[in-house]
Amino acid sequence: MVRWVGIKCAQGQVIVIQLPWKGLRGHITNRIGQLQGLRKLSLHDNQIGGSIPIALGLLPNLRGVQLFNNMFTGTIPSSLGFCPLLQSLDISNNLLTGTIPHSLGNSTKLYWLNLSFNSLSGSLPSSLTHSASITFLSLQHNNLSGSIPNSWSGSQLREVSLSHNQFSGAIPNEIGSLSRLKTIDFSNNALNGSLPETLSNLSSLTLLNVENNHLGNQIPEALGRLHNLSVLILSRNQFVSHIPHSIGNISTLIQLDLSLNNLSGEIPVSFGNLSSMNFFNVSYNNLSGPVPTLLAKKFNSSSFVGNIQLCGYSPSTPCPSESPSEGQGILAPPAERLKHHHHKKLGTKDIILIAAGVLLAVLITLCCILIFCLSRRRSTSNTESGQATGTAAPTRTQKGVPAAAGEVDAGDDNNGGKLVHFDGPLAFTANDLLCATAEIMGKSTYGTVYKATLEDGSQAAVKRLREKITKGQREFESEVSVIGRIRHPNLLALRAYYLGPKGEKLLVFDYMPKGSLASFLHGNPQLLNMAMFENFIFVSFMNIVISPLHSF
Repeated sequence: MVRWVGIKCAQGQVIVIQLPWKGLRGHITNRIGQLQGLRKLSLHDNQIGGSIPIALGLLPNLRGVQLFNNMFTGTIPSSLGFCPLLQSLDISNNLLTGTIPHSLGNSTKLYWLNLSFNSLSGSLPSSLTHSASITFLSLQHNNLSGSIPNSWSGSQLREVSLSHNQFSGAIPNEIGSLSRLKTIDFSNNALNGSLPETLSNLSSLTLLNVENNHLGNQIPEALGRLHNLSVLILSRNQFVSHIPHSIGNISTLIQLDLSLNNLSGEIPVSFGNLSSMNFFNVSYNNLSGPVPTLLAKKFNSSSFVGNIQLCGYSPSTPCPSESPSEGQGILAPPAERLKHHHHKKLGTKDIILIAAGVLLAVLITLCCILIFCLSRRRSTSNTESGQATGTAAPTRTQKGVPAAAGEVDAGDDNNGGKLVHFDGPLAFTANDLLCATAEIMGKSTYGTVYKATLEDGSQAAVKRLREKITKGQREFESEVSVIGRIRHPNLLALRAYYLGPKGEKLLVFDYMPKGSLASFLHGNPQLLNMAMFENFIFVSFMNIVISPLHSF
């Protein structure tokens, strides 16, 4: 039987085409309609242009289409809505225009629909909100307009994102009937009216984001019944009146942003019970009174600024003198006031300075030891490499790089690429890696990070380095071999690397499902959540410890 990389056949028919990250160009022709047995088409992360062929929607066995991160233009073929077995359609991050076909909502098997990051226009088809099969609907970052349909009967819908569009009008009450809904993101639109009280019926809801709209009136007290809610973002709207006390009863709340509204009154005392919260912002409202002690200690002044009558959140915003019942008011004896003043000075100045000095001394000592050990290891590695060059040529790998301890050359793929494993639980071939389902986790100057799911269900984080900033193959392999041997409980281990036939460079790490250092440190990029002193110590330590690692 004839086999090609990324192509699977059965009974003389092509059933799977998986060619992601191949640098493919050109376009897909209507001749693809001749592959009547095709079940899955995965060509994501290439440079394919042109329009999506109409014939693609005429394939009776088609189940999955992943064409995201390409350069497709034109409109979405309405024929895709007539594929009787279509389950997943992801054509996000392209250059598509035109409207969303109504026919997509008629597909009875379709559960995953991602059309985000295009230039689609027009309204949201009511057929999508009527769909009984769709569980994931992502339309963010387009030019969609009009009102959000009132008819929402999608009993299976779990995530809906319409952010960064031009939707207007009110949020329909009918959304409160979607009992399985976990995520609502309607941020950065032009929605107005009130926040529906029916949202309190969504007992499974974990995220509600309506930031940067024109919503007004009072925040519903009923939101306090959302006992699974972890993220509530209502900032940059026109909400008025007081903050509901019931929100303080949501013990699962991690992020709360009510900034840039017209809220008044005091911050509810119940907010002091939200011990799990790592991001809080009520800045630029009309709030007054004292800030609850827990919030004042946990969050810096940027969470509260812009409220002229708010006090107690920083040394420059003291509240009126404390109650005499606490024994330290103006009626307390002079000796007691002097004793309290002396105790406060020791608690806020001397103790912190002493602790800071001791901690810095310990950290500097540990860093010096680490730098010394790394320098010796690097020197030893260079010496062994030089000896191997002169006397042990047979121990070199096929590419001329010394084999490092713990490395296993997984062999070349059918296109001439090279996959090298380090020690770890992951075991896969180059073809398995290149055909894995990929989801973008982030982008930077140095490359793109993907969440890769292999065919056996295992997951890994894969970073594809940009070709223009990476080094030559021999120098790259030498440095990666050193990094691959480093093991530390606070460093993510490098499990494998792949060198493609055209110079592609992939680094494979363990997938960490609980977020990044940035999310732990900041929670939200708009605000620093740790205390200033804790940040100074933490960043100083990270700078000293990580800088010698970069020298490798």
